[in-house]
Amino acid sequence: MASKRLFVGNLNYNTDPEALRTAFSEFGEVKDVKIVMDRDTGRPRGFAFVEFSSEDDATRATAQLNGTEVDGRRIIVNEAEQRKTGGGGGGGGGGFRPRDGGGAPPPRDFGGPPPSNGGGGGGGGGRSKGRGGSRRGSRDKDSDDRW
Repeated sequence: MASKRLFVGNLNYNTDPEALRTAFSEFGEVKDVKIVMDRDTGRPRGFAFVEFSSEDDATRATAQLNGTEVDGRRIIVNEAEQRKTGGGGGGGGGGFRPRDGGGAPPPRDFGGPPPSNGGGGGGGGGRSKGRGGSRRGSRDKDSDDRW
């Protein structure tokens, strides 16, 4: 007989492996219970995996326990998907390494027209009374004190 893993979601953060083992063992032999923990905080992430010795037992447990309440929360029980193989989470990147001895990188050509040098500070969203520049510099005694 092949074993089968189930995904158990929407768990109460206080649910412990023994409570899950007790709930699921009504349907057959539970080989393993693993509550997934956050690697940064060490606290539960709210889901777990339960492995049954028998596929039939796992199927019955899924049908009977999906949507039932455990520790005050309605749990979700599904067949667990296989982990995707390959990859390994990527590397950590490196530190800063200047190209060709340092300095600024060469300018990039993105294929569009060159940027215009006209304009100025862009105005203040229509509240600057046509003077341009920043909002702060365009206030006068007649203007509103709100920004």
